This record gives sequence, structure tokens and C-alpha cells, in this order.
Amino acid sequence: MDVNNPFALYKWQALFNARDIFIEGLTTTLEVTIGALILSIMLGIIFGIAGVFPNKFVRAINRVYVEFFQNTPLVIQVIFIYNALPHLHIMMPVLLIGIIGVGLYTGAYMAEVVRGGIMAVSKGQLEAAVSQGFNYWQAMWYIVLPQAKKVMLPAMANQAINLVKNTSVLAMIAGGDLMYQADSWSGNNMYYGPAYLVTGLCYWIICFAISKYINRLEKKAGV
Repeated sequence: MDVNNPFALYKWQALFNARDIFIEGLTTTLEVTIGALILSIMLGIIFGIAGVFPNKFVRAINRVYVEFFQNTPLVIQVIFIYNALPHLHIMMPVLLIGIIGVGLYTGAYMAEVVRGGIMAVSKGQLEAAVSQGFNYWQAMWYIVLPQAKKVMLPAMANQAINLVKNTSVLAMIAGGDLMYQADSWSGNNMYYGPAYLVTGLCYWIICFAISKYINRLEKKAGV
């Protein structure tokens, strides 16, 4: 038995026997990814439109949100939410805390993507839509955003991939995600090699799948 080999066969056998732990962690990571991605896109659209809104107060709200979440570390944000909510008598499962924390953080970047996409569309498009009877939000949703999609998709893909990797922050609050399970399992038996190699491969597969899906959307959109 080669104890000095980080990838010895018996360590891989131990990991295979504990595969249910990693499958559970992968499932949690996927759940957080999907939930946080939906939340971040919703926030990105709302605050992205707010960033170009004619009212200065609305634009100021956008800047406060974006600047705060972009300029503070995600790990501090998630740990703060995890520790602060019980003091407010708000009890949430760690999974939901992860979705909210990662979603709020990524939403700030999505908002900038949406704002940039909107600004890339000629102002005349908005003015023409309003002149045809659309209100501001309708003009944005039906006229401006569909045209801005070509600009936004590549940047949104990058943010979605970053979001997947950022879900590993849940390991800091015992979130039961893939990284947490890898840390916990390998910490008990010191089989770090197989644990982190498989974990890294799982993250790569998720990110690669998202990248390919976004590429298909870009082709359909003519990007």
C-alpha cells in the first residue's frame, strides 16, 4: 500500500464506496446553481433596466446595489447572511441561504451586463416604441431587451460559469455542496487527491455544459 501516492488505487476505491456522499453534494450544488442563476437573472434584468431609468433616484438604487455587492467578497456576504438572519428570528435552510447569497452577488454583475446591453441599443428604438403607445417597461421588455440579447449573451455566459464556481462558498457554512462534501470526506481520511480531482471534474462538466448551451443560444440569436 503506497501511502505517499495521493492517487493510490485504494484511495480511488474508498471514493467509489463513498460515491453517495459526492452525488449528494453534486445535487446540492446543482440546486444552488439553478436557483441562484434564476434569481441573478431576474435581479439583473430589474436592476439593469433601473440603471438606465430616466429617474435619478432609481438609477441611484442601481448603483448602490451594484457597487455594494461587486466590491465586497462573496464569502463575507454569505457568512453574514448565515449569521445575521437568526438574530432577526429568520430561520432558513442553508440551501436557501446559498441561493440568496450567490444570487444577490451574481445579480450585481448581471445588472451591469443588462445595462451595457441596453446602452448598446440605439435610443431611437426606445423612443419609437414609446411613440407607438408602449410604456417604458413594455418598451424595454418587448423592443429593447430582445435587441440587446446579442450583446448580453456572451457576458451572461461568463457570469453563469462564475456562479457555478462561486457555489463552492457554501463549504464555509457547511452547506452540504460538492466542495463541502469533498473537504469533509477527504479531511477524515486524508484522501485529498481523488476527492479534489473528481470535484474539479464535476465543476468542469457543469461549466462546460452551460458554455455549450449558451453557444447554442448565441447561434440562434445570430451572435
